[in-house]
Amino acid sequence: MAAPLTVSVVSADREVWAGEATQIIAKTVEGEIGILAGHEPLLAILAHGEVRVTTTDGSKVVVDAAEGFLSVDNNVVQVVAGRASIVA
Repeated sequence: MAAPLTVSVVSADREVWAGEATQIIAKTVEGEIGILAGHEPLLAILAHGEVRVTTTDGSKVVVDAAEGFLSVDNNVVQVVAGRASIVA
């Protein structure tokens, strides 16, 4: 099994969620993008929508995020949003 993704989702005023994941799906201004371990480095602008995280134990975390960006490098995913809150 590939190494997990280390994920951090932050808003302007707090850390919303952090942990290890197997997959991230986020809505960007260019459409939805899926991130798995080994993904190429990436910087994308978030569109208002859901960031869906599948954790290493198989549970799902859904965050409503807006006004920010997503970066990926060396299996580290950072979601930085002006507004973000967990919805599920």
